[in-house]
Amino acid sequence: MADSHTLGKKGEDLAVDHLGKNGYKILRRNWKAGKLEVDIIAENKDYFVFVEVKTRSEDYLVSPVTAVNREKQRTIILCADAFVKWNNVSKEIRFDVITVTAMSDDTFKVEHIENAFYPTLR
Repeated sequence: MADSHTLGKKGEDLAVDHLGKNGYKILRRNWKAGKLEVDIIAENKDYFVFVEVKTRSEDYLVSPVTAVNREKQRTIILCADAFVKWNNVSKEIRFDVITVTAMSDDTFKVEHIENAFYPTLR
């Protein structure tokens, strides 16, 4: 399979496609606030959604969801806070994780976990 950067890019592209097909408008990809970054910022009629995408090959050792640990969550939350302040966001926000698993037959399994974590910084 391709190197991890190429696989990660493919995963993000598939996540964007998935969101678009499900009624989300993609606002930003790889949005940065200083050294902080969030993979996708999207919007639907109810929420601004900050999405972390985790892409793995099917032989992964650690679940992609567990890779979004407390420190990664904290980074995403701080980045979202900056986006909300700089853009005067008035809608509710939500934090989702999309996992993309590359299967051995060159297909991909996409799972969208809404409300994957909540904005606590403890």
